[in-house]
Amino acid sequence: MSTATIALDHRHLNRVLLVASTGCALTVIDTNIVGVMLPTIAKGLHASFADMEWVIGAYVLSFSSLLLPAGSLADKFGRRRLFLGGILLFALASLACGMATSVLALNIARAVQGIGSAFLLAPALAIIAHSFRDTQARNRAWAIWGGVMGLTMVLAPLAGGVISTLLGWRWTFFVNIPICALLMLAVTRHIEESRHEHAGKLDLPGIALFIAGMFCLTWALILAPQHGWLSREVVGRLCLGALWFGLFIRVESGKSRPMLNLQLFRSFPFIGAVLAMFAYAATAQVMTSLLPLLLQNVEGMTPLMAGAGMLPFALAMLLFPVVARWLGKRLHAPTLLALGLVTVSFGNMVIATAVFHHHLLLSLAGMAILGSGGGLLNGETQKAIMATVPPQQAGMASGISTTARFSGILLGFATLGAILAASTQWHLQSAMLHAQLTLQPGFSAKVIAGDFSHALAMYDAAHQVSLQPLVITSYADGFASMLLCAAAFALFSAIVVLYSARKTRQPTTLSQR
Repeated sequence: MSTATIALDHRHLNRVLLVASTGCALTVIDTNIVGVMLPTIAKGLHASFADMEWVIGAYVLSFSSLLLPAGSLADKFGRRRLFLGGILLFALASLACGMATSVLALNIARAVQGIGSAFLLAPALAIIAHSFRDTQARNRAWAIWGGVMGLTMVLAPLAGGVISTLLGWRWTFFVNIPICALLMLAVTRHIEESRHEHAGKLDLPGIALFIAGMFCLTWALILAPQHGWLSREVVGRLCLGALWFGLFIRVESGKSRPMLNLQLFRSFPFIGAVLAMFAYAATAQVMTSLLPLLLQNVEGMTPLMAGAGMLPFALAMLLFPVVARWLGKRLHAPTLLALGLVTVSFGNMVIATAVFHHHLLLSLAGMAILGSGGGLLNGETQKAIMATVPPQQAGMASGISTTARFSGILLGFATLGAILAASTQWHLQSAMLHAQLTLQPGFSAKVIAGDFSHALAMYDAAHQVSLQPLVITSYADGFASMLLCAAAFALFSAIVVLYSARKTRQPTTLSQR
């Protein structure tokens, strides 16, 4: 092969990598921008906190549930074809999100947008893996891809703040449409069709049962603050979710080629690595959607200021994977995972302390610590999971890893949101009782949603002056309680990861099945 041909092929691969990485980055941009915009959306649509949870939950539920089948569909029907279909569906759903006149319409559109994201991300990752065959070139490609995703995480909150300030919250969705149009044009010009000739059949029963279980569990967590943890609505949905998951396990256990090989979970190191991924997502990555609520509702920042306030967290998430790779040469994988989780726990505790004492600079320092722990875990969790399985099961392990990540974001957001809502309501009721003020119907719901202006408008001007600091303090105390629960779970997970590493049962026996 001539030097000119090699250079031409190299340029073509770089274009493929750029196009596929942009498609992946689009899903990250949308998630992080919407996180900054939640308080503004709540005020614009007069939405409750439960409604706002579904703005994130509907998207992540569809996204996480369909990633595995989307990868199978891409292999079977063509990666380029599904990539284009995912981009088109994402664009149409973004248009519907921006035009939504009610919370229900927005959440339905967000669920469709999550489907588009799954059909966008899975083939994009497969295209990169298929295009870069040489080990060294593939490692370089994944490093560049990781850099693009990290940079996107840094810029997305700032972009959300700028768009909100200049154009309004609806344009956080409308802006996706021209990006999708340019991306589709680039795909048609630079991406060639590829598929896996021996791709297996879709596990439709497994997919349906997994989605049903996740939906019922998420619904129960979102309803819990309003109806009570022991209410018929919540307990019924929890039981129904457990039923669907039980049927899912039974169906997968009886298949010769299951979507989820449960035999992998006989390995303690594998369990520890998957738990580390789940805990990282549920206590660190989820904070891209929760911390903007703190900055806007407690610190009184505008969306633009909140986007800038997220920089300590985002920059640490971008920089510390480099530190993790350096530490990975000196520490065993479980030790590094535990270190990351302990750092995440400490970061959450620092932010909680700062919120209790109304200390903004300490909050920003805590965000940097939290982001540092997240950066240590971001790439190492995936690497640790892949190292605990036989090579022939690497594809399924990668799917489990991705599902654990997004399930952690979904369940983490729903659970922490439920804790935030319940704790804020308790603090608010106690404060109102102490101040000898009557709690107006719907007042707590608006405070929990961060819609302080409409909540205070329920009282006359004389009471509004004394109520405002009470409302902010109650929300801050609820937020701090939520962060302490996240810290406790991260610390617990670190202990389990270290314990699982001491078990000698190895997954290599699985290859003999």
